[in-house]
Amino acid sequence: MLRWFIRIILGLVAVVAALWLTVSYITPQPAIWAIRALFDSGSDAASAKLLPKVPSDVETLAAIRYDPADPDALLDIFRPKAASGARPAIVWVHGGGFVSGNRHIVAEYLKILAAQGFVTITVDYTIAPDARYPTPIRQTNKALGYVVANAARYGVDPDRILIGGDSAGAQIAAQVATIATNPAYAKAVGIAPSVGPDRIKGAILFCGAHDVTMLNLDGSLGPFLRAVVWAYGGKRDAMDDPQFRLMALPDHVTADFPPAFITAGNGDPLLGQSERLANSLNSAGAPVETLFFAKVTPPRSAMNISSISTAPRASKPSIAPWHLLAA
Repeated sequence: MLRWFIRIILGLVAVVAALWLTVSYITPQPAIWAIRALFDSGSDAASAKLLPKVPSDVETLAAIRYDPADPDALLDIFRPKAASGARPAIVWVHGGGFVSGNRHIVAEYLKILAAQGFVTITVDYTIAPDARYPTPIRQTNKALGYVVANAARYGVDPDRILIGGDSAGAQIAAQVATIATNPAYAKAVGIAPSVGPDRIKGAILFCGAHDVTMLNLDGSLGPFLRAVVWAYGGKRDAMDDPQFRLMALPDHVTADFPPAFITAGNGDPLLGQSERLANSLNSAGAPVETLFFAKVTPPRSAMNISSISTAPRASKPSIAPWHLLAA
């Protein structure tokens, strides 16, 4: 009996060790499955809380293909039903740690923004490890070009375009904006901008992963971060790849970066990356407005869209994005 029990224990230890070796040295996929389950449940809950606040006077144009050669290249468009003439547009890139999410998880949020007078667009891209960096950058760049090229078709003013995103989506949006405004950087990344720098009138960046070099791979979130870096970078030692490290945007933004609104919660582990990007933009001479919270206040999430208010505001930020309505 004791011998049988010892065999069971040794077998369980062997299974755990095999799983650990698989995750650590062979594939990040088991960890990515766990991350997706966690992120997707949170996104579903946030969307459900927003549903009662979604106005009824917004129409949806769904599943528009922005690249015929790419099965994942889909976007949805939301716009006011009663809108006349060309409207300013917000092209939004969803978050999910580069390994989860889809264009639907921010749909309710963008419908609420559309009711304020915008055409809002939510973009799909291929998540890791099904595609590695910089595939989502190429896809979002193409989506932006598609929106500008088809502006008249969708009631968009091509001279009043904003790009934005949350978490991983904020990084992707900011990198596309950097490519559009820094020719040397675009050449280094190997992606030609799909629009000129004059087309992007602003960037809205919520809780972005803007500087991969600031990741603490040995901290409490180390296993999660290592799995994400491996999945998105395409190899376990992706952090040692100079091309992958070009994701660190604070070192590459210039004065030509579009006016930016940057925010992150005081409980967000990516807060320091948002602060560093804001500081770099300030140093470069690019217009930037921030919304950060005092450390002593109760922790706030980086993008608590489920608590958004649809009531008119007495004052609104000068950069993000309502000033375009007056243009």
